[in-house]
Amino acid sequence: MRTLETLVGGEWVASADWIDVLDPADVRTPVARVPALTAKDVTRAFDHAERGFAVWKRTSPFERARIFTDAARLIRERVEEIAADVTAENGKTLTEATGETLKAADFLEYYAGLARQGYGTLLHDVRPHHRTHTQREPIGVILVISPWNDPLITPARKLAPLLATGNAAVFKPATETPVSGLHFARALHDAGLPAGVLNVVTGRTAEIEEALLDDPRIVGITFTGSNAVGNRIRRRLADRNVRFQGELGGKNASVVLKDADLPAAAKAVVAAAFGQAGQRCTATSRVVVERPVYEEFTRLLVAEVERLKVGPGSDPATTLCPLSSAKQRDSVLADLAGAVEQGATVLTGGHADTEGERAHGCYVQPTVLGDVTPETAIWREEVFGPVLVLRAVAGFDAAVEAVNDSGFGLAAAVFTRDLACAHRFVDEAECGQVAVNSTTTGWDVHLPFGGFHDSGTAYKEQGEEVLRFSTRVKTVAVHFGG
Repeated sequence: MRTLETLVGGEWVASADWIDVLDPADVRTPVARVPALTAKDVTRAFDHAERGFAVWKRTSPFERARIFTDAARLIRERVEEIAADVTAENGKTLTEATGETLKAADFLEYYAGLARQGYGTLLHDVRPHHRTHTQREPIGVILVISPWNDPLITPARKLAPLLATGNAAVFKPATETPVSGLHFARALHDAGLPAGVLNVVTGRTAEIEEALLDDPRIVGITFTGSNAVGNRIRRRLADRNVRFQGELGGKNASVVLKDADLPAAAKAVVAAAFGQAGQRCTATSRVVVERPVYEEFTRLLVAEVERLKVGPGSDPATTLCPLSSAKQRDSVLADLAGAVEQGATVLTGGHADTEGERAHGCYVQPTVLGDVTPETAIWREEVFGPVLVLRAVAGFDAAVEAVNDSGFGLAAAVFTRDLACAHRFVDEAECGQVAVNSTTTGWDVHLPFGGFHDSGTAYKEQGEEVLRFSTRVKTVAVHFGG
């Protein structure tokens, strides 16, 4: 088991207490341990961030871009080591972990380019002899809280834009998966990021929550996680002038119309539903099928699901990895049991996988449920596991109604050969991400990302849209005589 230090104030620090990091493929032996920082340590991290911001906001954007480009190069050079650690602590397959690692480098490269661009617009002024413009400025010290399901790409998605625009950060990775985020921090540190600009707080949330959330120097919090925690943070910030960017839950639906290419739709839905064992906020979890093709599509879908190979992420043959913890596995199994009690039918899967060496891991068989109605809890509540529910509807209008029958609004997809239906779906689906004949899962770094309704806040991630969160706008008028 490796002992890792965390980055605070430009130095790698240890602690008197440690947190074990477990491999969900076999939870018997920890794969690493990281410092369990205290509330006093958190306050010191904010001290360093405050000082780091004073330096970083005045650092040339060309120097910021150089650091980001060098950090991206280091991540690409270390891709095998980093991907292995992503798999070891999270469980996802090496293919998924490698893709996540390379995408983290993409974020750094994209925002290195964006850092070099000007932030602002020249505006007409009604007054003669005036030249007026806007300029964007960093807002200050931002708290970044990331989840366990994407332990590298989510920190990259959040940290790259806010650091590129001159802010400083205190970063709290998920307690279960801190190693991946430490790799990202190390790449930036090794590339020459000034001390204090990025500080990584590893620790038990319950012990440091007050110090994390209540520090008066926080000007923004970006959080990805459950609605319950996100709403608790939002309430805590209610009387403070602190920006909150939340990427929360989803109950994403894919619609299969009767004219769709059914085999292609089945393959796409399986990829969207069972990648990372369904532990993605954008994963398809509901499938709405036009009734004339319901039976045929169900047969094709179940056959695709049953081709998935359950196993450890480190095995190249694995196509469905374990869930990320025993707690998550047990939560998914409880949701499945509740669905069956409410009348759902298990078409395939539906139970834990404890075969052979998998007995010591967090495995759940990929599951498809039929006979699901709008009244079934699993139709509405996020499961965050390898579970897909099917429902037949009469036609296009009923399909759109079923998609929008949710408190969430993150992602949706439609499979059809009818261009008119495709455009209607894009206009009528109440979601922040809409796909046609493709998966609901997240897309490239330059594309705005975020949901509607209970899936998130108004601040988008990715692309240039994220600048609305990480910068403030100043309007400047210059009178030049006359």
